[in-house]
Amino acid sequence: MTTTADAAFASLGELLSRQAAARPRAAALHAPGRPVLDYGALDTLVSRAGEQLNRAGIGRGHRVAIVLPNGPDMAVAFLAVAAHACAAPLNPAYKQEEFAFHLDDMGADALLVEEGSDSPAIEVARAHGIRIIELIARPADPAGTFELHCADPGPEPARSGRAGRDETALVLHTSGTTSRPKLVPLTHANLSAAARNTCAAFGISEDDRCLNMMPLFHAHGLTSTLLATLAGGGGIVCAPGFSDTGFFTWLREFDPTWYSAVPTMHQALLAVAGDHTATLSAARLRFIRSASAPLPGPVLNALEDAFGVPVIEAYGMTEAGSLATANPLPPGARKLRSVGLPVGEPVAVLDRDGRPRPAGSSGEIAIRGENVMAGYEDNPEANRQAFTGGWLRTGDEGWLDEDGYLYISGRTKEIINRGGSKVTPAEIDEVLAGHPAVKLAVAFAVPHPTLGEDVAVAVVPRPDTHVTERDIREFTSLHLADFKVPSRVFLVADVPRTPAGKVQRLKLAESLAATGPVQRSGDRPRGPMERLIADVWSEALGRDHVGPDDNFFDLGGNSLLLARVAGRLKQLLDRELPLVVLTMYPTVGALADHLSHAATDSPDPDRTPGRTRSKESVRHNHGKERLLRQRAVRGHDEREAR
Repeated sequence: MTTTADAAFASLGELLSRQAAARPRAAALHAPGRPVLDYGALDTLVSRAGEQLNRAGIGRGHRVAIVLPNGPDMAVAFLAVAAHACAAPLNPAYKQEEFAFHLDDMGADALLVEEGSDSPAIEVARAHGIRIIELIARPADPAGTFELHCADPGPEPARSGRAGRDETALVLHTSGTTSRPKLVPLTHANLSAAARNTCAAFGISEDDRCLNMMPLFHAHGLTSTLLATLAGGGGIVCAPGFSDTGFFTWLREFDPTWYSAVPTMHQALLAVAGDHTATLSAARLRFIRSASAPLPGPVLNALEDAFGVPVIEAYGMTEAGSLATANPLPPGARKLRSVGLPVGEPVAVLDRDGRPRPAGSSGEIAIRGENVMAGYEDNPEANRQAFTGGWLRTGDEGWLDEDGYLYISGRTKEIINRGGSKVTPAEIDEVLAGHPAVKLAVAFAVPHPTLGEDVAVAVVPRPDTHVTERDIREFTSLHLADFKVPSRVFLVADVPRTPAGKVQRLKLAESLAATGPVQRSGDRPRGPMERLIADVWSEALGRDHVGPDDNFFDLGGNSLLLARVAGRLKQLLDRELPLVVLTMYPTVGALADHLSHAATDSPDPDRTPGRTRSKESVRHNHGKERLLRQRAVRGHDEREAR
């Protein structure tokens, strides 16, 4: 087994040109339904895209926000922008207000979107005078082949060509807690070190092929999968996103040697693995990586039993280009409940004064090394608090054992880690502060059986107003991405505060989370629509009984299971159900009522508040009600027959 990652590359451009020279015909990018892209063609594509960026007025030092769906085009676009300017990938699910913050805070010079995109980022970019560049895909050509077009090019950039090792290649926002998110600039040298460290830790070589389902808008997907694979000279399968059924098709089609995912994805795959034993028996996997959130021990063991390969837990952060520690692959010693040994760079546990703690003693985890950013951008106060004697304090608490293995005991920060997606509580607080019936809103994390943590919010209503859980979810969904919409809403009279009047978020979380999910009655579903929904939920959640007032999320539901529910309901009712609608109505009874009476008394999350529906729309939906009820009865009968 050979690898090219041992030799440092100064920049991403150098990495690509080096691999193109060493293995021009070796497969670099794979994608469902697309021909393979080799390393020679990848280097050519990146160079051509760089020239097109230069013609649009974008060069070294310029920042390009990238809003593209997952897949090979996103992967090549990131490489091209990072090699010739500075890439700022953003979550396509963001709403307009979120795009406005990110584009403004990073100082974006251009926005890169798909041709024909209707992303709200486009409207924001136009309002801010940000140049828009369109990606025109060529799906019949090898994976990642596209052209870039700008209708309003700027002047020729002062600096063109490929960027150097000390220039910023990537900027990402890290989640804030009680303050605004901080901007993390990562240089080519940082990314080079991060990719080489990951490559060395997992023994990634030209013989490997990674199946990547992780989003390419944060460090896990970008550095720990895409760049690490390219650094090792292997191939990467750029999937369009996560799919528990698609995964096994890709496993057969592309024969990968490893994949990386967050615990929620692993659990979803585990739930259906029994239906794909033949595929798993024939698979060439040599390991599975889990990161971005803790993986429960029983899930790890079950995953290894089902897939027959070691599951490696790892720990990292955006400021380090992702990976910081990982358990070794066999024959190295793996310690369960540990996140492993430092990967290429030192890790320490410090006391409050910045002094290293002895083995077995708890403190704050700190990191340093070539992969770690030099500092948060334009934020001297954050840098003063984060850096101590060259160490970056992570905000996480833990300890190192006598063998140097790291254990995490908790987080000093208040970030909500919803199945690997980081949610800033203060962002939810701020949005709900604009609700006319909300006096105060405080978001926090609650334990969740599959996500690890879920989003909850305590709401203090204004006097003489009436607000419901559904109102809060609907209002939040209008302003924030769906994964930030609270699954649990607590209506409270007040929240705990310090003597100085500061809200005690963690104390609030402890007191409300301790109450646990609301205990529901053992009532049976009422009517055909409730029975149909309860049957679908029971199947998705693996439960024998679901009552009309049970909350989907309290029963262990998550966004992946919700997508499965949406697909099943679409089959039975012949009706598109966006996930946000299912989030708005998290009980069987509420969802049944919405589906049966949507035309008259249920709010439409896609409709601007205050805008009434046309009489034609109301009559049309009344006409569908009887048909929906008939289909509900048939769907229930189908399940009973099975």
